Amino acid sequence: MLDARASRNLNAIGLFAICGVLIAAYAMQFTLDELPCPLCLLQRVGLVAVGYGLCLNLVRGPKPHHYGIMLIAAVYGGSVSIRQILLHIVPGTGHYGSPVWGLHYYSWAGICFFLIILGTAFMLLFEGQFSKSPKPAPAKKFGGSRLAIAAFALMVLLAAGNAVSTLIECGPTVCADPPKSYKLIDDVKKAE
Repeated sequence: MLDARASRNLNAIGLFAICGVLIAAYAMQFTLDELPCPLCLLQRVGLVAVGYGLCLNLVRGPKPHHYGIMLIAAVYGGSVSIRQILLHIVPGTGHYGSPVWGLHYYSWAGICFFLIILGTAFMLLFEGQFSKSPKPAPAKKFGGSRLAIAAFALMVLLAAGNAVSTLIECGPTVCADPPKSYKLIDDVKKAE
C-alpha cells in the first residue's frame, strides 16, 4: 500500500527526473551551442507543467487533480514532440539538433512524455495516498521532507531559468525558426 509519505517521496524523485531532463537540455544548449527551436521550447513548457503538478503534490499532498494536471501537460508535450518527429521522419528532410544515443532530442522528449503518462497512471492506482491520516498532524510544508524541498527548489530555479533563457533567445517577439542566435543579446549589441 502506498501512503502519502511514500507518494511524496516518489513525487520528489519524479520531479528530480524532470529536472534532470531540463538540465540535460540546458547542457546541450550551452555546451554545444544548440539553441532550442520553437517546438523544443514548447516541449520544455510541457516538462515545466508536469513539474508544476508534481510540485502541487509535494506542497499540498497528493491529489487526483494534481495528477490530472500532469497527464494533461504530458499529453500536450507529447503532442508537440510527435509533431516535431513527424516533421523530420521522412528521409532527406533533415533533423534538428545532435543525436544522443542515436535519437534526437525531440524523440527523447516523446519517450519521456510517454513514460510520464505511464508513471502518472500507475500512481493513480494507489488510493491510499489520498486518504487522510486518522490523527491530524500539524501541517508541515512538504511533509517535512528535505528531498521534497530540494526537488521543489530545483524545479522553481529551472522554470525561472527557462523563462529567462527563452526571453534572451526570442526577445519579446515570436522565436525565430530555426534560431541562429540570442535575439535579445543581438538587439542590445545593435543598440550600442
